Amino acid sequence: MHFLKQYLDAFVHLWYPHICLQCGTDQLEKQDVLCKHCINALPYTDFENKWNNPIHKIFWGRVSFYYANALLFFTKDSIVQLLITELKYQQNKKAGWMLGRLMGYYMMNQMTSDPIDTLIPIPISPSKKHQRKYNQAQLICEGIQSITQLPILEDLLIKPSELASQTHKDRIRRMDAIGQSFLVEQAYKIKNKHILLVDDVLTTGATIEAACTALSNAEWKNISVFTATYTI
Repeated sequence: MHFLKQYLDAFVHLWYPHICLQCGTDQLEKQDVLCKHCINALPYTDFENKWNNPIHKIFWGRVSFYYANALLFFTKDSIVQLLITELKYQQNKKAGWMLGRLMGYYMMNQMTSDPIDTLIPIPISPSKKHQRKYNQAQLICEGIQSITQLPILEDLLIKPSELASQTHKDRIRRMDAIGQSFLVEQAYKIKNKHILLVDDVLTTGATIEAACTALSNAEWKNISVFTATYTI
């Protein structure tokens, strides 16, 4: 039986090779999209969980987070951009799970002074989810969960409708456009809990801020944010 499995694995690999997105080697774990060498070479932010790190600074005067961090720097034409493109537009769910696992390991080692109680993925609109078949932040949360065993509250934050693209607007106009773009359901589930907002990309922080506005009346204990990437 073991021999048959090896034969089938080799046959599948022959026709559907599993290779590293960065260097092209086939020496990588089945669950990953990068080999270990390329994972180690990723542009990690190495931001410490301090009040004055660059992610905290984005939200000064807007939102007060207990932890605020991002795993990787996002730059144009980089391996990180490729990972996010694969995740959001190429149906490559493994990219999201891999990013989530890396975030989970970080959380286990660095976010320990006030442990997280539950994960909340930033939602996307129903039309985007129908088109994409999944929410990329949810996949990242699943990767985190595989390491930390933390529960995911997928349906607590709701995005009820699609908005016009905010990409080319400045922060103030983005916030005006986003407004109350999220709804909260079953807020009792986060009462007295330390909640972690999770998303794929952080740029201006407008989306995260809108989520916090929606959550402002819930009786959580602490709120934190951790994104897979940070745009520079």
